[in-house]
Amino acid sequence: MNRAFAFILIFAMIAGVAAGWFVNSHYPAAKAAEIADNLSILTDLFLRLIKMIIAPLVFATLVAGIAHMEDAAAIGRVGAKTMGWFIGASIVSLSIGLVMVHLLQPGASLALELPTTGAEGVVATGDFSLKQFVTHLIPQSIVQAMAENEILQIVVFSVLVGSAVAAIDDKAPAVLALVEQVAAIMLKVTGFVMKTAPVAIFAALASTVATQGPGVLVTYAGFVSGFYLSLGVLWLVLFLAALAIIGARAFGLFRGIRTPVLLAFSTASSEAAYPRTMEELEKQGVNRRIVSFVLPLGYSFNLDGSMMYCTFAVLFIAQAYGIDMTIGQQITMLLLLMVTSKGMAGVPRASLVVISATLAYFKLPEAGLLLILAVDHLLDMGRSATNVVGNSVAAAIIDRWEGRRMARETAAGAPSPTEQLPSLATKE
Repeated sequence: MNRAFAFILIFAMIAGVAAGWFVNSHYPAAKAAEIADNLSILTDLFLRLIKMIIAPLVFATLVAGIAHMEDAAAIGRVGAKTMGWFIGASIVSLSIGLVMVHLLQPGASLALELPTTGAEGVVATGDFSLKQFVTHLIPQSIVQAMAENEILQIVVFSVLVGSAVAAIDDKAPAVLALVEQVAAIMLKVTGFVMKTAPVAIFAALASTVATQGPGVLVTYAGFVSGFYLSLGVLWLVLFLAALAIIGARAFGLFRGIRTPVLLAFSTASSEAAYPRTMEELEKQGVNRRIVSFVLPLGYSFNLDGSMMYCTFAVLFIAQAYGIDMTIGQQITMLLLLMVTSKGMAGVPRASLVVISATLAYFKLPEAGLLLILAVDHLLDMGRSATNVVGNSVAAAIIDRWEGRRMARETAAGAPSPTEQLPSLATKE
């Protein structure tokens, strides 16, 4: 059934491109824009349905996952491993973008008139002050955080509640049973919503192609193809990392997540793929408590595709204007993006905000942001799919590391209460 659904998604993508191409070539621009606007209603409805699910699903699964951990030490240990992996993955992602844009030089051959003004107001760079980011971590109201789908704030609250449940001697069985039931219900609702995904995918692609047309791909061929080649390199690195740590199960993992990856790609939203990613990882044997802990954090701190895009796009703009950045500036840019990219979650058009802030910091032409706006949605599709792959690999690897620790404890005669939970690492 999963394979059939993946084929349905692919068919919806092809049909959407064909329909959009037809509209773009047979209708005047105003009429095509009107048709695209009407089609986008279907995509907006689907994304609203997904966002409706995200907050209760993250809260319920994360609280249940943490409550099943044996003590605060286990929570801290898993959290440290997770953040350690995220930092390493961030460095690799940013570095790949930096190296590939130097090798490919997509900005050097751009046959476009370079904008000198007009980027003001496209994005707001003020959202990325350190004070605002740190204080934004803590919700003033969990109800408000859930209403606005502030994933990072929901994660903070859920970690506190889950830790409190785990710290109570009797494990608060009624509360634990309730959140587990809520999680089960929300996953069932997810199943209902996912049945509408092909329609949303068709509408999303048809709307994009109808307004922009296929011609935009010709003009930006070097930039777009170079970026997707760079994403391919990143995917290869992630696969090799998974292969080295979880072994041959990496093949099954990448096969299993193809549906959420396609979903994220076609809707240009990794958030839309969150529930299905969670479901597929559990099918692959990844411990549910690890999935519930790693995925929400990953959506805030491990956006591999988006981070790689930031270095790629900034240097693309510098190349287009014939500006050479020194090695020192580029290293500083990597460090800057390591910090600012962690504030992407919950910010509309987050990658553009980060890029705009970076351009301003290094005194690069901010009008260069207009160069990438025409194809930003197309590139966002690849970024979103890569974010899903990165977080899936992270969850599988953290699960493997935890499984090894549990195996050592068992061999030493100190079984862990979490041994009863299924794990990718214990199936070898």
